[in-house]
Amino acid sequence: MRAILFSAYAGFPMLNAKQDAIQKTKIAIIGAGFGGLAMAIRLLQNQQQDFVILEKSNDVGGTWRENRYPGAACDVQSHMYSLSFAPKTDWTKRYAEGPEIFNYIQDITQKYKIKDYCKFNHDVTHVQYDETRHVWTLDFNDQPSIEAQFVVFASGPLHIPQIPPIKGIEKFKGKVFHSSKWEHDYDLNGKSVASIGTGGSAIQYIPEIAKDVKQLYVFQRTAAWVIPRDERKYSILSKALFKSSNIYRQIHRSRLYWSNESRVVPIVQPQIMKYGQKLAEAFIRFQVKDKELAKKLTPDFVMGCKRILISNKYFPTFNRKNVELVTDSIQEIKENSIVTKDGRERPIDCLIYGTGFITDPRIYLKHFTCIGRNQIELKQAWKDGAESYYGIMTKNFPNLFQLVGPNTVLGHNSIIFMIESQVNYILQLIQLVEESGQKAIEIKPEIQDAFNERVQKQLQGTVWQAGGCSSWYQSADGRNFSLWPTYTWKYWLETRKVKPKDYLLLNKSSQSYAA
Repeated sequence: MRAILFSAYAGFPMLNAKQDAIQKTKIAIIGAGFGGLAMAIRLLQNQQQDFVILEKSNDVGGTWRENRYPGAACDVQSHMYSLSFAPKTDWTKRYAEGPEIFNYIQDITQKYKIKDYCKFNHDVTHVQYDETRHVWTLDFNDQPSIEAQFVVFASGPLHIPQIPPIKGIEKFKGKVFHSSKWEHDYDLNGKSVASIGTGGSAIQYIPEIAKDVKQLYVFQRTAAWVIPRDERKYSILSKALFKSSNIYRQIHRSRLYWSNESRVVPIVQPQIMKYGQKLAEAFIRFQVKDKELAKKLTPDFVMGCKRILISNKYFPTFNRKNVELVTDSIQEIKENSIVTKDGRERPIDCLIYGTGFITDPRIYLKHFTCIGRNQIELKQAWKDGAESYYGIMTKNFPNLFQLVGPNTVLGHNSIIFMIESQVNYILQLIQLVEESGQKAIEIKPEIQDAFNERVQKQLQGTVWQAGGCSSWYQSADGRNFSLWPTYTWKYWLETRKVKPKDYLLLNKSSQSYAA
């Protein structure tokens, strides 16, 4: 297998000794998170073995390898957060916690011997397309270069921590870390802690650490809509049926899918969302004893504008005497304290950023260059906003595919569903190139442009754009480059089968043919 994996791909002419020395592979996958693993498994299931996974860390797992903070869990149901073609039948709960998800990732990695294809500690810094040979060269910080006919970006949008600039942070003598880089060796018992941010990670770790710390200050810039979480465990009978009956598991998965999908209706029609919002407001009032505090925890924007969070533990945390909600903005950090704009100074031993991730690729790809046809650099191509075709292909970048690319993140359902659709589509594109006898494939510019025009039009009037908030779904200029604007079944339907007429095929002399 190793011999197959690292054999020279037949389409690569040996132009000189240097090129001859460069390792060659047919498909290079960047990232060993859910997306990269899904791509690898489907390649193996289709008898494709000439690929390599390039992972900057020393293990698989992506988000679930990095995010090990207390209370880490998924806000998508377990059976919807596992690969349909590599299922887990023995999930313990309706919503899985981080360690169980990570164990599932390890299990499928072992089952399909994915590590045989992994190159760990390979942080890709530069990729460039050779227009004459139709291959990509991938460079690394301290590893030999690799050549590949096809490249799959599977690094995902949530891997670079968002650290807000705070005056005086460099003076602080206490402990500082981001939720995705949790300092497990640091004992929070008896400490005064400031937690900044109220997003998906923060609402999970705040209830967990509140039990141990002496004092917890929760700094809230914007309140979050939080709804109840189904914490039920699966019975022994259910797990037995999931294991013995594929039909039973598929029916359960379908039920979960359609219940999630129904959430799109109030998203595309914000006036309907206001009815669900009343229930969410009642949930806050029920869980928070202090009426004034409940008001501060109630958002002033339409529910769904930012991601709706799920937790049964978050709001009751504020009933604790050692927890204080702080809504005044931060003025500065001193050596042992944090000062708000009202002049109040609070002593702290530790500061935790629960501020999420940088989601604008023009920013998080700052130290990464990708040069396609006509010497076009990807961040430059995206200078007015990230665009692609179904989040998979970008014009002027032949044989370069992306998982969870622009406008394919979800605010209502499982991203795994989108990844599976994208993986299937990429397999078809590779097959189209192979069957054509050509070397590369590229989306027609006019097709991509028309697609993005449609997406932005569909986003207008949705709660994400008209809900009265700014969110990580949007760039600084308010453009939504993240979310799929409608039902996921429509995405599946539109990407189920590649339309060859949408693409150009390229041969070794750089001539192009309509597919």
